[in-house]
Amino acid sequence: MACINKSKKTSITSRNQPEDTIKKVTINKHGIDTLEEEFIDSTDIGVKKTYKLELKKFRGYDSIYVNITLFEKRKGKWCKKQELNRPKDGVADCDVKISDFNNDGINDMTFVSAIAARGANEVRSLFIFDKKTGTLIFIKNSENYPNMLYNKKLNCIDALLVSGSFYTAFLRLEKDSLREFIGVDVRGDKLNIITTDKHGQQKDSIIDRKNTFGEFVRFKNFKPLQAY
Repeated sequence: MACINKSKKTSITSRNQPEDTIKKVTINKHGIDTLEEEFIDSTDIGVKKTYKLELKKFRGYDSIYVNITLFEKRKGKWCKKQELNRPKDGVADCDVKISDFNNDGINDMTFVSAIAARGANEVRSLFIFDKKTGTLIFIKNSENYPNMLYNKKLNCIDALLVSGSFYTAFLRLEKDSLREFIGVDVRGDKLNIITTDKHGQQKDSIIDRKNTFGEFVRFKNFKPLQAY
């Protein structure tokens, strides 16, 4: 694990991770941007122990953003491989999570970029590790699908969208985007199943089925219907 300069005032929060992987940092300095949060991992991202991820959240004069730097170990030294910047809300912590989202045996990364629906929708930016190039691919529409989980049973990603209903979306990764192919929409005592073709056209395949699962429900399968 890399270390943060000890001259900086730091406070540490652990979220079921080793103590030195998540750090909140307060820096008193003269300048525009202030480092508020930092995450470092050199054991799990991508090909294990070959890559290192550094994620830093900065607060600027009129914006908040995250800087992501990926390093590759070459001849025993960490060499910068990639650098990305993404916007961030000012409410939630980044809460970085490293796990496999496409079942290729290599860990990917997400961080919280926003909170919506009074906290019911946790919006995450998803980055898939491409083993061919050794870089992270930002999934462009991942922020459209809150509360994402990798669905091992169906080998896809599912998401729960909370608004006027509870909508479970089943998604496939295609290049740098997520494509929805099935959605289950629960509105009170009614349940609709919606299919989406490759061109994004939706149609109801089951309309106003009686909902026997309860109002607050998320599904892990659609045929047959199974709730988490």
